[in-house]
Amino acid sequence: MELKGKKVLVVGLGKSGLAAALFLRHKGAQVTVSDIRSAESLAKEIPALLDEGIMVEAGGHGLLTFRRQDLIVVSPGVPLNTPELVQARNFGRPVIGELELAARFLKGKILAITGSNGKTTTTALAGEILKEAGYPTLVAGNIGVPVVGVIEESTDDTWSVLEVSSFQLESTEEFHPRIAVILNITPDHLDRHGTFENYALAKERIFAVQDTSDSVVLNADNPRTAEAEARSHAPVYWFSAKHEVSRGAWAQNGTVVYRSAPGAGPEAAIETILPLAKISLKGEHNVENVLAAVCAARLAGVAPSVIARAIEKFHAVEHRLEYVATVNGVEFYNDSKATNVDATAKAVASFPGGIHLILGGKDKGSDYSTLSPLLHERVRAVYTIGAAAAKIESHLRGVAQIHSCETLAKAVSAATAAARPGDVVLLAPACSSFDQFENYEQRGRVFKQLVAEQKDWKAKQDA
Repeated sequence: MELKGKKVLVVGLGKSGLAAALFLRHKGAQVTVSDIRSAESLAKEIPALLDEGIMVEAGGHGLLTFRRQDLIVVSPGVPLNTPELVQARNFGRPVIGELELAARFLKGKILAITGSNGKTTTTALAGEILKEAGYPTLVAGNIGVPVVGVIEESTDDTWSVLEVSSFQLESTEEFHPRIAVILNITPDHLDRHGTFENYALAKERIFAVQDTSDSVVLNADNPRTAEAEARSHAPVYWFSAKHEVSRGAWAQNGTVVYRSAPGAGPEAAIETILPLAKISLKGEHNVENVLAAVCAARLAGVAPSVIARAIEKFHAVEHRLEYVATVNGVEFYNDSKATNVDATAKAVASFPGGIHLILGGKDKGSDYSTLSPLLHERVRAVYTIGAAAAKIESHLRGVAQIHSCETLAKAVSAATAAARPGDVVLLAPACSSFDQFENYEQRGRVFKQLVAEQKDWKAKQDA
């Protein structure tokens, strides 16, 4: 892709939009950025952009701005049906996302991971396994580092391990992973994609341009993910926490095992990776994440002993069922990344009971009533926060005791007061964070700070 002298518009100034704008400018493009947020809201970003000779349009999108471009690059947070983008496409302007832009320049091989839940943990683990094997490895994408930000570090020998979301994938055209992983597909982002099927098809774009020399890894236990096999042009490998698979990774007799392909002597083809007991991550969903990473790593050529060594060293990623502290015999866990109902269900299922569950935030068109059986069985009380509180309360009325807390601070205080020794206070909101926080990371950090304050108060009381 030739960029020098081209007029390029970047829409949306999140992390990836800012990185894309700077990358494009360094490639010689005439860059403009457009964001609906006010200039005051973008005060941190604007000076760096202006210093680079990048024009900034804040406070809304101008139709003429969109028409005057040779290329438009869209940040993941900007819907493709934004009217200005629709009109620009009607005028023949090419529109791509930051992931697609990066894919045109990234060197080496790509291992891409998507799914409704578990992406960050699996991406981080896969990256650690490849690094343990001595492979030149970059980890980027939805995990926090924009893909365009690692282009200059990539070489022909590099493995780029990328966490990719449906928002990133829906605008791809030539994005071509050597290994593509779909961890699971459950309802999420319906406010953006409209229907579950639209969302699922966006996920499947991860393997859209693969061929028979590539590989796809799918979850045999998730029905909608398993259906994707019919549309893959690449060989499919499976992972399952429940049963044996023809080729791929599964759990068998308390052990993670792998088989590259079925054969005349299947027992001889099965490789032992490591005991399940050596996995430090909590919850069955994390067993699935480990199995997916094992499958991807073996396809990348990593030896079983190296995979086992990396898994044994690996611990929970921040904000993913992260143990925070024990206060007065009550354990606190931060799962702020549980931004949909299925992720919350997995978090709740990781504990036998005695849970004080903090739910709420910005609703994404979710059905919270699906949590009812699990909450009835394991949750002592629910503490609601944020814009989705009323909807959550209406869906879960009668299932568990519900406390309307409005803010995270009030929820932590109320849960701490009610919890008994042996109980668990769990932040697993089932919602995005954008009504009260910048992102799920900030929400998780605030939760941990609130827990620390409870711990400090208890220590002073005991002194």
